[in-house]
Amino acid sequence: MASHRPPTSPIEVLPRDEAREHLITVADMLAKALDMTVRIPGTTWYIGLDPLLGLIPGIGDVIANLIGTVILGIATRLRLPRIVLARMSLNLLINGTVGAVPFVGDLFSIWFRSHTRNAVLLREAAMKSDRETHTDWFYVGGIIGGTVALLFLMIAVIVWVVFKLWAMISGG
Repeated sequence: MASHRPPTSPIEVLPRDEAREHLITVADMLAKALDMTVRIPGTTWYIGLDPLLGLIPGIGDVIANLIGTVILGIATRLRLPRIVLARMSLNLLINGTVGAVPFVGDLFSIWFRSHTRNAVLLREAAMKSDRETHTDWFYVGGIIGGTVALLFLMIAVIVWVVFKLWAMISGG
């Protein structure tokens, strides 16, 4: 009777821990390239591709954030908790939104380093066995709460300005 063995694969599959560490290393390298490639002479600050790409009007910040989403994709592949993915997405959203403001956004990118923040979040979440994410919930809740508060403040300011303009126009 012939033995029935599964065929051997010519592709070497990395053990789970090695594959996980490899993906984390790729995320770290990508974050470093985007946030800390070159040291600014005379300072302790580093600049990466993100703020440099941000100097390209219109599409520079979009390109930098698209490259940064690779780190988010790695986090998804590692099956990190959804709240960590939400926090990482918010970091990209904040960087992309503020980054859209010419020059100021590029300085913000140098300071905020969203890709490095995301790589750190990825590493921490990927290495935790208990997947504790209370800090992530507070962060996301704070961002959402702050955004809602700013929205209401903006609405109040707009209503106030409209009433003042109406009073000036109507002679009241």
